[in-house]
This record gives sequence, structure tokens and C-alpha cells, in this order.
Amino acid sequence: MIVTRLELTDFRNYASAAFDFERGTTAVIGLNGQGKTNLAEAMAYLATLDSFRGAPLEAMIRVGAESAVVRATVLHDDGREVSVELELTRNGRNRVLVNRQKLPRTRDLLGVMRVTVFSPDDLAVVKEGPGGRRRFLDDVLVALALKYDALRLELDRILKQRNMLLKQLGGRLTQDATTTLDVWDSKMAEVGDQFGHARAVLVARLSPLVGEAYEQLADRPTSIELRYEPQWRQRGLGVALAEARVDDVRRGVSTVGPHRDDVECFVNGMPARTHASQGEQRTLALALRLGAHRLVTDKAGSAPVLVLDDVLSELDPGRCEALLRHLPPGQVVLTTAGVLPQAAHPDAILRIEAGMVMS
Repeated sequence: MIVTRLELTDFRNYASAAFDFERGTTAVIGLNGQGKTNLAEAMAYLATLDSFRGAPLEAMIRVGAESAVVRATVLHDDGREVSVELELTRNGRNRVLVNRQKLPRTRDLLGVMRVTVFSPDDLAVVKEGPGGRRRFLDDVLVALALKYDALRLELDRILKQRNMLLKQLGGRLTQDATTTLDVWDSKMAEVGDQFGHARAVLVARLSPLVGEAYEQLADRPTSIELRYEPQWRQRGLGVALAEARVDDVRRGVSTVGPHRDDVECFVNGMPARTHASQGEQRTLALALRLGAHRLVTDKAGSAPVLVLDDVLSELDPGRCEALLRHLPPGQVVLTTAGVLPQAAHPDAILRIEAGMVMS
């Protein structure tokens, strides 16, 4: 699958722009602040309905405009050409068209095109708290099978209702409240156990792929391991929730479950978050994306578009060259503000200036 054309109207700094892409690698070159990351964000948003920069919807609509349109032409491996269009509005509902047919729900767009994104912010997945690692893992699950998006939403809904009840109790558990809490615990245990199992299977499959990607980037043998071992999975979430009930009621919040889990990353047997060097952490962050990209490619039978946003500034020259030598098959969009290394041999170059394509 490749994106052959991307059109933007009132998206970020683009009043109106169109970009044509080739198979293989396209290098997007321009000074900082010209819109390279905005282009990458637009392409990824069509695939995930989420900003990899964590930006709210209104930030993606150009200042002074009431709506923004992102449109892509996607060519599938079997020769089918699909037109995908998303209109983002400040007021009212967003609009989604696939082959000019309106989709009943915006989220039905998920899966129509697939994109893997690496950006400098990915360092936080390795370096900071567990929230980013949970999100990374769950986004990979959704990329592998859309059913996990519904499961994640259901878990969030149940957790919200359970926490609302706990907060209303004010630290006192009545008989009626106990009955209601039993219902929410049962629902949360059922969905949470499914989600925890899916995460565990994913980590087991992902860990060796991340290790392989890391060794290619570092060009030396390195032990990389991902661990997902929440204590509640040893006895089941239902039992864990029952054991934590007194504390949950006292604190007014759910203290155990998938929403509190972590995925631990190890480099040569040591925790990457606290013991790895900055260079090792950056390499691991990229290896996580590349490992996930390969896993989705194997599952889907077609490579997602790989968007590498400003990756060359994040790695030392040796690892930059190693990355460029080991780019996975499929379409790659590489943005940079600097000079391309000698190892780069892009199939096409787009030059960006003030949000427009220059010849």
C-alpha cells in the first residue's frame, strides 16, 4: 500500500497544498517551521484519527479557518485505488468520505490506510512514565486488529463509570453501593482480562523484532527485552479488584487494572528508562516503532507507510547510515531540515518552503 497523493486545505500552516509521492523513499526537505511535520501529521491522522504530537483537533485547523480538509489517494497492492477524505471542523461533526461515500462514523476510517510514524517525541515512550508505553502498545494492537479499538473504548467506559461510583461513595461502602460495584467489577474483569491477554501476546511477539531492529541500528549484538508482567494477571483481574476494594473505596479511584500497567524495556539486562544512555534510549525508541511496523506488515500482508519525522537529527551519523541501509520495504516518507547523508538514496525529493512545495 502506498499514498500517491496528499492534498491539504487549511490544515496547520497550509492554506492549500498538494504533494505527489513515489514508491520507495521520498525525502521531504525544508527549514524548521516550514511545515514538514505538519505534512507528516496530516498523513498519519488519516490512518489513526489522532495526532502523534498530542495536539487537539482545533490546533490542526489553520488560524482564521473554520475547517480543514485532508485528502489522500491510496494505491493498494492489488491495484485498487482508494480516495480518503477527512474534514475537521471547529463546530459540528467531522466528515469522512471513502471513494466519495460518506461513512456513518468517523472511526470507520480506521484501517482504510495504515501509517507507522516515528517522531522525536517518541523518546518519551522509553524515557518517561508508563502512560506512553501503554499507549504505544495499545496503538499497535489497534493497528493489528480493529476489534481492539472497540475493546479499549469499552474498557475506558467501564473504568470511568467505576471511578465515578468510587468517588461518589466518599470512602463509605453501603449495601446498595456494594451491589453496584460488584456489577462494574464483573464487567471490568471480563474486558480487562481480555485486554491484558492481548497485550501479553503482543509483547511476546514484539520483543524479538525490536531486538533485531535495535541490533541493525546499533550494528552490534545487544540484548533487548520487553516485559509485560502486571501482578493482577497472575490471579485474574476479578480477584485483584476484590482484594483492592477497600483501598479503592478509601482512595476513590481504581488502583489495579490495565490502566495502571507498564511495559518494561531492558537493554543488556538493565532498565532502559534509568540505566540506558541517551543514545541507547533514542535507538530503542526507533527500534520499537520499526519492530511494530514489521509486525503489522506481517499481519496485514502489506507494509504501512513508514513516516520518519526528523529522525536523522535524533541519531548519530553511524546509526543514521545504519537506518538508511536497513529501511524496510514499502513506502517511506523521511523529513529533514538538514543535508541528507551520503547513504540516503531517495526515489524522490520534495522541498518545502512556507508550507508549499517548491520545484
